Amino acid sequence: MVVDDDLIPETRTVNKPESGIEFEPFPQYILRMSGGHQLGLCLIAMLTTLLELVPIELQRRIIDTAIENQNVSALATFGIAYAGVLLLHQLTKFLFRLYQAWIAESTMKNTRRRLIEIHSTNAENPEQNGGSAVSVIGAEIEGIGTFVGEHISDASANAMMLLGASAYMLYVEPQLAVYALLFFIPQIVLTPFMQRLLNRLIEIRVELLRKLGNSLTDTELSGNGSQTITGKIYSNRIRYALVKYAMKSLINLLNSLGPLTVVLYGGYLAVHGETTAGVIVAFLSGFQRMSGPVRGLITFYRLAAQTNVQHQKVEQWIEQRKTNA
Repeated sequence: MVVDDDLIPETRTVNKPESGIEFEPFPQYILRMSGGHQLGLCLIAMLTTLLELVPIELQRRIIDTAIENQNVSALATFGIAYAGVLLLHQLTKFLFRLYQAWIAESTMKNTRRRLIEIHSTNAENPEQNGGSAVSVIGAEIEGIGTFVGEHISDASANAMMLLGASAYMLYVEPQLAVYALLFFIPQIVLTPFMQRLLNRLIEIRVELLRKLGNSLTDTELSGNGSQTITGKIYSNRIRYALVKYAMKSLINLLNSLGPLTVVLYGGYLAVHGETTAGVIVAFLSGFQRMSGPVRGLITFYRLAAQTNVQHQKVEQWIEQRKTNA
């Protein structure tokens, strides 16, 4: 099916500045590209998250109310409610993802239009730094547009999940909740230290990719120069993978210790009649829902820093074009 471009409106239009070449700081750029749509996205994300929390309580009630009391009528009622919530959640999530994709693609389209104009009208030689222009207008804008369209609202959904699940667990069984939630603290403390190293590696990689593009489009440069840059890119990516996956392994380990605490300490409380099996099941389900958002927020922190670096590099590229104008 072919869709007419006129039927797909864009979020914002990138207007030509009155004088000179301008590129906003990253927060202002996000606001100009998405505007009030960003708030709408975040609200829908939080609503979708709240719907995902409802089954946790329904699971507890099915076990402690329906099954324990052998109440078939209550079991059927909770089962129907569970299925209805799942259906509504998936419908809301589908619309939410479409909304994200529209904002991301509009951001990429508008930004590329502006950068193509800058590249074609503000350089003495259109072929100069052609490799870097391909990298900037292609892959680098792809990452920035995706961040504007998807990652901010995803972060709000993850934050809502953490707050909602934590509040629920503290309300149902405070003592067990405190023990389980303690395992999230090391993740929050360690992440910024490792992220600083990743940011530096990202910045170096962007510069190397641009140099590689320029070396391939400049006939005066030898193939050996391109091969040398390729080796440096390889080394950079290996170091990046080492730090990234070391951080990921540590986070996964800490996330696995939380449910273990729920099973052992919750089981101890259940043996002594201080809690129920339904509470333990609800806590395990809640913790499973929390581990993903914790990883998601840490990823968001990493991507925000990475995208900000990419945005600064685009800014530097624009300044270079201004110098050549």
